[in-house]
Amino acid sequence: MRLGGRLAGAIEVLSDIETRRRPVADALKDWGLSHRFAGSGDRAAIGNIVYDALRMKLSHAWLMDDASPAAVAHAVIFRQWRISPEQLAAELQGDKFAPPPLAGAALEAFNSRSLDDAPDHVKGDVPEWVVPLFQDNFGDQWLVEAQALAERPSLDLRTNTLRASRDKVVDALEESHAALARIARQGVRIPPGEGPSRLPNVTAELSFAKGWFEVQDEGSQIVADLVMAGDGEQILDYCAGGGGKTLALSATMHNKGQIHAFDAD
Repeated sequence: MRLGGRLAGAIEVLSDIETRRRPVADALKDWGLSHRFAGSGDRAAIGNIVYDALRMKLSHAWLMDDASPAAVAHAVIFRQWRISPEQLAAELQGDKFAPPPLAGAALEAFNSRSLDDAPDHVKGDVPEWVVPLFQDNFGDQWLVEAQALAERPSLDLRTNTLRASRDKVVDALEESHAALARIARQGVRIPPGEGPSRLPNVTAELSFAKGWFEVQDEGSQIVADLVMAGDGEQILDYCAGGGGKTLALSATMHNKGQIHAFDAD
């Protein structure tokens, strides 16, 4: 698929989400099932447009003076994929699968507006009622934190030290640009892709099948690190969830001791 078809697909998914109030993953999955001609790269690109649009929907809509799925999807291409309106128009020329041209008023707004003039909650892409909560937590840095949360996420992994070293995991995932996490002692981070590129499917890697690493956010890894678990101890994990921290603690304890894992659900 060319960019026009991918953009049209993303608009279709965004419209489905808005109309039927559906979870994003469900809408994307259903679109893929009903458009089996779309390859994995096409589905990844469409998913990126959809998620990019939703993360920054407030600022996209403000700049376009239009909150419609078509407007915010086009804003993704202009702002985040760094393709100018002129370049996009040239790219879509003669593409029968491209969406209808964007309304002139939206393009005019995009070319004339500056985000510097927008309200702070729009700059941060958070609902206005959330701003006081951000201010309480982050003080003068709340807007920086809000804007950071609207960026594409990286992928965090935790080395299973019972099977491999962290350097070994980084070497195995070199093609994915894996690097050492900044804080977690056994963490590995894979940066987010740009434009149509997507995060790698690390669970399909041979190193994952060998048990060298688990997918786990660095925050959860840090929580497990701070316990400073030792061999032979008994630990109560009272917020166990899917068991990620339990596994991290088990590795730190070298499989010697007991962990009692509980959660409300």
